[in-house]
Amino acid sequence: MAVEKNNDDEASAPAAPAGGFKAWLPLIVTILLMPALAFGVAQYVILPQLEKGLGMKTEAAGAESGKSKKEAAGAKQESVLMNKLLVNVSGTMGARYLLVSLSVAGSSANFKEKMQEHDAQLRDMACSSLAAKTLADLEKPGARNLIRSELITGFNNILGDSMVQDIYLTEFAIQ
Repeated sequence: MAVEKNNDDEASAPAAPAGGFKAWLPLIVTILLMPALAFGVAQYVILPQLEKGLGMKTEAAGAESGKSKKEAAGAKQESVLMNKLLVNVSGTMGARYLLVSLSVAGSSANFKEKMQEHDAQLRDMACSSLAAKTLADLEKPGARNLIRSELITGFNNILGDSMVQDIYLTEFAIQ
């Protein structure tokens, strides 16, 4: 019977507390490490892939090109007019058209000569890009900025060496 009393005493003894610091440790570690982990993944995995996909340069890789941009900004910027680009709006079966005039700006030493040499190619590229736009595309709030960036990319592909720095839409009419 003495043995039975010991078992009863152990059963009636209060249990050790289940909580405490050890129970909260995984939660504390998770709360502290998750923001740092999210920042690291975004900074070193996601952003470099986005920049690579969009053709953008990172700040570290673009430090050298930053100097050339400052030098180019200090140089006199020249502009070339491309008047009256007329295209049919896509999806309207020729019933609607878009009339655009551009001012293409760059500060390269031979910018105007390169623009004149490749005038036919540049006009064809601009007309092809604009003719692919539907009426809904043209009426979106950021349509002009999208067109501007597409044209800059296309013109720089033709001219090479990032000669075109900006494009100004001097006329933009949908009829």
